[in-house]
Amino acid sequence: MATSTARVPVERPERYIKQLVAHLAHRRTTRWLPPDAGTVEWPDGNCALACEEGVLVLTATADDAEALARVQDVIGRHLERFGARNDLRVHWSPLC
Repeated sequence: MATSTARVPVERPERYIKQLVAHLAHRRTTRWLPPDAGTVEWPDGNCALACEEGVLVLTATADDAEALARVQDVIGRHLERFGARNDLRVHWSPLC
């Protein structure tokens, strides 16, 4: 199992979770867990989305490194597009 995390400083992280879950719902299994969490699922991986004070916490898990890279790419690319005005950047770190 491959796992990575990203901690993205943003105002109103719950807004990004809700937006991402709604946006990806047409292609993936998603869950909005009010008030401030969610998940996005792939056949071979998933991403848990959570809030801390001023931080969006992303935890990606997948069957292997290739699947993990796909999860990171999709989540990161969409979030960066949503937060382009605020220069939002997602930087993943592997978890051991």
